Amino acid sequence: MQTPFSLPDLPSPELAGHLLVQCLIAQGVTHAFGVPGESYLAVLDGFHRYSEHIRFIVNRQEGGAAFMAEAHGKLTGRPGICFVTRGPGATNASIGVHTAFQDSTPMVLFVGDVASDQRDREAFQEMDYRVMFGPSALGMAKRVERIDDAARIPEYVARAFATAMNGRPGPVVLVLPEDMLTQTLVADAADKLPQPLARVEPVEAWSDPGALRDLRQLLLKAERPFVIAGGGGWTPQAAQALQRFAENWRLPVGNAFRFQDTFDNHHPQYAGDVGIGINPALAKRVRESDLIIAIGPRLGEMTTGGYTLLQAPKTAQTLVHIHASAEELNRVYQADLAIHASMRAAARSLEVLTAPVNVPWEAWTQGCNADYQANLVPSVIKDLPADNERGLVDMPSVIATLQKHLPKDAVLTNGAGNFASWLHRFYRYTGLAAGFKTQLAPTNGAMGYGVPAGIAAAIVSQGAAGQAGAGRVAFTIAGDGDFLMNGQELATAVQYGAKSIILLLNNGMYGTIRMHQEREYPQHVAGTALANPDFAALARAYGYAGVTIRKSADFEAELLAALARPNGTVIEVVLEPELISTRGTLNAMTQAALKR
Repeated sequence: MQTPFSLPDLPSPELAGHLLVQCLIAQGVTHAFGVPGESYLAVLDGFHRYSEHIRFIVNRQEGGAAFMAEAHGKLTGRPGICFVTRGPGATNASIGVHTAFQDSTPMVLFVGDVASDQRDREAFQEMDYRVMFGPSALGMAKRVERIDDAARIPEYVARAFATAMNGRPGPVVLVLPEDMLTQTLVADAADKLPQPLARVEPVEAWSDPGALRDLRQLLLKAERPFVIAGGGGWTPQAAQALQRFAENWRLPVGNAFRFQDTFDNHHPQYAGDVGIGINPALAKRVRESDLIIAIGPRLGEMTTGGYTLLQAPKTAQTLVHIHASAEELNRVYQADLAIHASMRAAARSLEVLTAPVNVPWEAWTQGCNADYQANLVPSVIKDLPADNERGLVDMPSVIATLQKHLPKDAVLTNGAGNFASWLHRFYRYTGLAAGFKTQLAPTNGAMGYGVPAGIAAAIVSQGAAGQAGAGRVAFTIAGDGDFLMNGQELATAVQYGAKSIILLLNNGMYGTIRMHQEREYPQHVAGTALANPDFAALARAYGYAGVTIRKSADFEAELLAALARPNGTVIEVVLEPELISTRGTLNAMTQAALKR
């Protein structure tokens, strides 16, 4: 059911660009991210006109803006909004669109475009956005549309929000011809100007009762069931219902790749994250399971271990796949039972599924959690060139310090790289059932995501008023290569009084690629070494505090200082290059490869 229309008392729109901003306000949008362009000046004028109701956050690069919008969509469950200009602006923003698509995040990208009378001439920065972002791109936008008639702006905006949220959430692209945006609005035959449509709410797809009965029968026959939860569309209420379902049936629950906050990591039935760098014991449990209940994830490459934990197209395990998109079901895996349902509806149906008094897998569930607990014990990593067995920087102790001092509702963000494996293995995320999302991470493996995502979390949690210093703690872990892909957004953070804390692990290389390089072509180093700036000085130049440490013993004091100060902080950790993963050294991988 739609929320009753309650648009604030706003001055009447004079231009089509003003009406577009009114439509965003009607959809509950409080923040939009972007880089300005001459192609949508009329929209910028609308942001000025209605600045008390919506904030336009000026970014330094369109990729950072798109990542911020995507992070906003993850945090709120409503589409994150990004504005860019044509051509280079759109291509820069495409990384955020791809992230939103693969991560199933609601988002709307608005692209200012060439004027209508200049189309199809390869005008300045002209591109065909339907080809670039459309379904033929196989992994960009759910829908791409061009608004040529100013009177239809409300229709297009409302449809974009509905498309972004319904089914499998994802990104929508709306193209805005420059001349359309500057049109003066004209009243219709009834002397009425175009008006925003009511706020769109996602439509719930409910589980088929017969399918639920079938699921119950499969559970009653199982001996080693296992739940994999994740994907988009989760709400705190859905996560709470999932927890009750798992508790009623005493089921072990693993979270899908980079959806580690779907189920509380502190829960006694938590089994760990089913993703890249998976706990070998957990991988064994997934393979040995006789019933997999996948609630929400699309079961992509990372969650399935390259389609080996779950063999495609037909799994060795009995597979129940519950997903919000009918198109996703039976697309890669032929499930034994496919259930089309949104996460909120599915979880509410599952929580009332009557469980028996006793189940035969109590020990199995306890064993899954015991495997997870054992994986929290740091591996002994030998042969590090330092004065103790793990080197001068003991990363497990650094993560333990985060666990000790970060508040329960802190938002943790990361981009892509081996540095993220320390968080993935050792940090215990609070589940969404507690009422807030605590992990922002790209399942598409996009580098440069963590810094803008953390800044977006800080900006959004300030609220529409944008009080500097207010809001949740935003903590980012980044690598040296990862940081430099969007480090310019520190300027955005300072401009809007947004405080994030960034732990920057500097090992002087693109570590993930170097690791693969040593494994496949040992001692043939090419293209992975980095010459870096003075990161602490760079942070200070932007207006952040910047410190450099070389011993993990110094980290706690610096973290506490960062939490206490009003502005953001970059804590650079000079990391031994040999410390390439949570389980071994770079040299060990090289030697193993040489012996093959």
